Amino acid sequence: MNQDQSEIISPPTSFGRILLAVGPGLIVAGSIVGSGELIATTKTGAESGFSLLWLIVIGCVIKVFAQIEFGRYALISGKTTLVALDEVPGPRIKGRGNWLVWYWLIMWLASISQLGGIVGGVGQALSISAPLTQQGVAYNQAADAEQLARFDAFRAAHDRGESEFEVSTPNTWVSYDASYQPATPGEHRQPHDTAIWAILISLITSVILVVGRYNLIQSFSTALVASFTLLVVVNVYWLQSEAEFAFSAKEFLSGLMFSFPEKTAGVSPIRTALATFGIIGVGAAELITYPYWCLEKGYGKFTGKNDGSQAWKQRAAGWMRVMHVDAWGAMLIYTFATIAFYLLGASVLHRIGLNPEKGDMVRTLAVMFQPVFSEWAATVFLFGALAVLYSTFFVANASHARTFSDALRVIGLIAHDEQTRDRWIRILSGVFPILCVVIFIAFPAPAQLVLISGIAQGIMLPMLAAAALFFRYKRSVEGLEPNKLWDTFLWLSAAAMLVTGAWTFYAQFI
Repeated sequence: MNQDQSEIISPPTSFGRILLAVGPGLIVAGSIVGSGELIATTKTGAESGFSLLWLIVIGCVIKVFAQIEFGRYALISGKTTLVALDEVPGPRIKGRGNWLVWYWLIMWLASISQLGGIVGGVGQALSISAPLTQQGVAYNQAADAEQLARFDAFRAAHDRGESEFEVSTPNTWVSYDASYQPATPGEHRQPHDTAIWAILISLITSVILVVGRYNLIQSFSTALVASFTLLVVVNVYWLQSEAEFAFSAKEFLSGLMFSFPEKTAGVSPIRTALATFGIIGVGAAELITYPYWCLEKGYGKFTGKNDGSQAWKQRAAGWMRVMHVDAWGAMLIYTFATIAFYLLGASVLHRIGLNPEKGDMVRTLAVMFQPVFSEWAATVFLFGALAVLYSTFFVANASHARTFSDALRVIGLIAHDEQTRDRWIRILSGVFPILCVVIFIAFPAPAQLVLISGIAQGIMLPMLAAAALFFRYKRSVEGLEPNKLWDTFLWLSAAAMLVTGAWTFYAQFI
């Protein structure tokens, strides 16, 4: 690989300049908050209460060690993740790609389905805030009234000192539009507004991604995620002034103990939590895409080609230090946000007895803001939901275009040169958002689409843990190896990912 020497840049040394050089971790945060945190984490809290907070925290922290090993190898080799994974020993299919690459393709199908759920969530948020049809207006009025009745009933029960909350909410649907009469309790006919909005958003995203660049993606995702994360934290803080929804220190600490909720009324919180574990923090998809953003940010070319010199090793060590700050800084941001989302799900949705799913997922999630923001709850939440859901849809599609084009050349379907890959990135950037909305229209259940991806990613975690250990011990450069303490945590991370992957497989299929 020939490299222009002008691309080589010495790494920053002061903490302030290092902060100016971060970015890939913020993109990763932008791709996970809308699915893992907003949807899957709150759903887990709604189903299990505080009891599984410990699993959520571990899911955010433990995978960062493997993430940095993937980034380390990308930085010193200049190789993208799928090219690197193709070097891991194991069976190959007709000489085209090894077992990890082929399972990634299976996981990708689940991940693109997850984005179908995400764009469906964006469509739901827009159809609630800006309905396009009269049917949409009528549906919103009836659905809002039904959930408000349940919310008010819970508060009334609390005021009466009732510890158990059971309420049969009135059927508010007939008074708005007889066409919405449910065939069975809880099943309501959805208007077309959500699908229309989802299609429009997908088309707009295709155009933006085809012409977009790294800096646009980083700035856009960072701004959206930061705005809603702040909003969620403020909501959790003010929630403590609402007696019926405030959580005590005892409840919070109980969630950090290793306990498990019981399966009730056909709901399995453990199954939901394991699917959530696969996508919160850096899920399997983000472990794979993080090095792409590191390379696109320039960490690899700034370091330069490994010529064995001491100068190269010093540059590599410096840029690795930047990558560490980037990865751990992003981890602190999304872990803080994840805990806040979980607490809202456990404090509000679990107590009322609401579970975000299917066509009313976004509307149900908005109830988390009702105690604090009252009549402004829907408006405030919808602004935030649009921010993080669209950020996830935007960034994840950009990531998929990069990884899938790479997979095409690894398995030999396109030429291996960078020009061909760049052309396919543009093509897929336009195609994938459209594919996502097609999946949503065919299967309009956003929360379930997200959890399916969580299962597929959870099963891949042990495979990626093995790859991270391979990169550490078979692809390290002398003088740049991590210390023994780091190795200890890397092995613990790999063990946790193995247990989670096996547990996820067992819970879902056995």
